[in-house]
Amino acid sequence: MSIFLNKDSKIIVQGITGGEGTKHTARMLAAGSNVVGGVNARKAGQTVSHKGADGNDVELPVWGSVGEAMEASGADVSVAFVPPAFSKDAAIEAIDAGIGLLVIITEGIPAQDAAEIWAYATEKGNKTRIIGPNCPGIISPEQALAGIIPANITGAGPIGLVSKSGTLTYQMMYELRDFGFTTCIGIGGDPIIGTTHIDALEAFENDPDTKAIVMIGEIGGDAEERAAEYIKEHVTKPVVGYIAGFTAPEGKTMGHAGAIVSGSSGTAAAKAEALEAAGVKVGKTPTQTAEYMQEIMKSL
Repeated sequence: MSIFLNKDSKIIVQGITGGEGTKHTARMLAAGSNVVGGVNARKAGQTVSHKGADGNDVELPVWGSVGEAMEASGADVSVAFVPPAFSKDAAIEAIDAGIGLLVIITEGIPAQDAAEIWAYATEKGNKTRIIGPNCPGIISPEQALAGIIPANITGAGPIGLVSKSGTLTYQMMYELRDFGFTTCIGIGGDPIIGTTHIDALEAFENDPDTKAIVMIGEIGGDAEERAAEYIKEHVTKPVVGYIAGFTAPEGKTMGHAGAIVSGSSGTAAAKAEALEAAGVKVGKTPTQTAEYMQEIMKSL
C-alpha cells in the first residue's frame, strides 16, 4: 500500500508546457506515473510529446482548465509548476475543480498567498489535499511520482518518510534503500504548508504496510513539537527523527522561509528534546538517523 498516491492515481500537470513542467513530466512518466495530460489555458487543444516508461511515444493533451482535464481524463492528482505570481490562481482553480491531491512545487510563493490557498481549501470542505508549496512532492516507489523526487534512489518497502527538506528526503531514501519505502513525502519548508508532519504520521499509522516512520524536521516554528505530542498520543509504530539546523545561529533565516529561530523557540535542541520525550530516537546526523532505522528494521 501507500498513502495519498498510488499506481492508480491519474496525474495532470498545471504548467505542462513550461520548462520545469516539461522536464518533470518526462521524469514522472519515466517513473511509471500515470500522467494523463496537463493544463495551460493559452495552449488548450494542443498536445505535448513525451516518452512513456516503456520507451514508446506518448501524446498528452493540454486542457484549458483543471475542471476540463478532470472531466475528460478522470484525473485526481495535479502537480503545479506555476510561477509564484500565478500559483494562487492555479491552486484555487484546482480546489474549485475538486481535485483530490494538489502538489505545489513552486518556491517563493508569498506567505499571504499560501495562507489564502489554505483558507480557501478549508472553506471548500478540505476536499483537496495540498502538499507544499516549496516542496519536492510525493513518491510511492514503483507505483507513482508526483513532483521532482528522483525515482531511482530506492524501491518499495515498509518505511514511511515525511520531511520538510527536499535534499534530506533524497538522502534518507538513499541511506535506507536496502529496505525501501511505502511513500516518501516532502512537505516543504515554508511557514504555511498544506500537509503537515501530523497529517503524514496519521496516514502512515493507518497504513498496514508501513511498519516504521522517519520524520525529518528543521529549525523554526513549532511543527515538530506538535508532531511529538501527536506521536506520544496516537502513533504506535516506531519513529526515528532528524532535525536540520543544530548549528544555525539565532535570528538568521536558514534555507527555507520557515527556518528561523527566535530565542529558545524553534531550536533544533528543543525539537529533538520534545521528540525524544515522545519516544522518538533523534539522530545528530541524517546518517545516524538512518542507522537507528536500520536497527529497528532488523528487529521487526
